[in-house]
Amino acid sequence: MTGPGLLRLEDELRQLKSTERPAVIRAIAEARSHGDLSENAEYHAARERQSFIEGRIAELEEIIGSAEVIDPATLSGDHVKFGAHIRLLDEETDKEASYQIVGVHEADIKLKRLSISSPLAKALIGKKIGDTISVPAPGGDRSYEILDIRFG
Repeated sequence: MTGPGLLRLEDELRQLKSTERPAVIRAIAEARSHGDLSENAEYHAARERQSFIEGRIAELEEIIGSAEVIDPATLSGDHVKFGAHIRLLDEETDKEASYQIVGVHEADIKLKRLSISSPLAKALIGKKIGDTISVPAPGGDRSYEILDIRFG
């Protein structure tokens, strides 16, 4: 994963541990004070939220603990690989799109970060500027031309 991706996960973990976890513990204590737990919707909702938070904390600790950080700025070359910023041309619509290929846990298509395990990234890996790739999509195969590759 990239350094910024790791920082985002570490920030989320800090937020969960320092803010979310204490808040849900307070909510559970408050709901308990209302009496009969078997019919207490607030209590059950708070316990469900606590379960989600604890699960996410464990997941983040596992991801962060085993993360291998790669700095795209130290990479170079003329072929697409992890960390590359790619500019593509959709050959059907003539629209350009730009993406960075990142780790699975930091992917966010809204932010133009494409998971290394996505079909598009898999098709791009190893290709160079000028190559055309075909990617299976729900509406049929899509063809893209690689316009630019840069690192950092």
